[in-house]
Amino acid sequence: MQKTTRRGIAAYGLALLAAPRLALGQGAAFPSRPITMVIPFAPGGPTDIVGRLMAEAMTKEIGQPVVVENTTGAGGTLGAQRVATARPDGYTVLLHHIGMGVIPTMYRRLSYDPVNGFEPLGLVTEVPMTLVTRKDIPANNLAELVAYMKAQGDRFNLADAGIGSSSALCGALLANAIGVKPTVIPFRGTGPAMQEILGGRVDLLCDQTTQTTEYIRAGQVKVFATPSRHRIATLPEIPTTTEAGLPGFEVTVWHGLYAPRGTPAPVCARLTQSLQAALREPRIVQRFAEIGTAPVSQADATPEAHRRFWTADIAKWKPVIEATASFAD
Repeated sequence: MQKTTRRGIAAYGLALLAAPRLALGQGAAFPSRPITMVIPFAPGGPTDIVGRLMAEAMTKEIGQPVVVENTTGAGGTLGAQRVATARPDGYTVLLHHIGMGVIPTMYRRLSYDPVNGFEPLGLVTEVPMTLVTRKDIPANNLAELVAYMKAQGDRFNLADAGIGSSSALCGALLANAIGVKPTVIPFRGTGPAMQEILGGRVDLLCDQTTQTTEYIRAGQVKVFATPSRHRIATLPEIPTTTEAGLPGFEVTVWHGLYAPRGTPAPVCARLTQSLQAALREPRIVQRFAEIGTAPVSQADATPEAHRRFWTADIAKWKPVIEATASFAD
């Protein structure tokens, strides 16, 4: 994550302190009623886990209920559209992941602007991915799994949460890296996909530690590697893909909070203030650690840092998506 300057952080801190008073000057104090947090993926999935933890912590800080609404479908674009077209008053926000970096390239036609339709409020966390399979896959390390996938060809099936999802992007990159074309089975979220892995009906899923950690620890799935630069602190026994013999294959999933474009600056500042407070909550720090991740720094939980990181990620993934993934209308 990129760092903001000390001067920028100080100036933004003053804006945060002034935000509640500015909001009061415009009429009723913000917020005066519940806030809806739209999560564009299914309940029980990794982004849903992150979002519900944040909603609970923000509720405590902001003084009004932050209510989660799962608006699923179309690789997260339906939920994003729900927020982009909502009234820009701060009462509807979006908790999304790396999909915000790939959607602008992945989808040729959308009914909303996937970049300029939002006010970024701050980054939340960056989550490692894991390659997991059903328990009875006849492979015990990544090299054996790759060999098995090549031998199976399209008989090998790969689960994901649909075009534009982190699991789909990770799966496409894996298939491209090893030169196979598995049968892809999309689900309305990786929560349902994981249930099929547990039931032995799907072969492989590339998913975030927020979803996979408990199943890995319980021995309910086989785990082969993490496509990260470093091993996961809470699952140190899992090798990186580079260590396991597949260098250059790296995917981590970042999450951020957004408001509709045109939301007043004082309202955005109040939401960011609540986000930053939530990320400092000891329970959030602990729960994030338990699911294999950590809150971003306070410097990264700002609109400026979020916008820079998001813009850079769109540029990073554009050539990758154009070379490896199918487009959607």
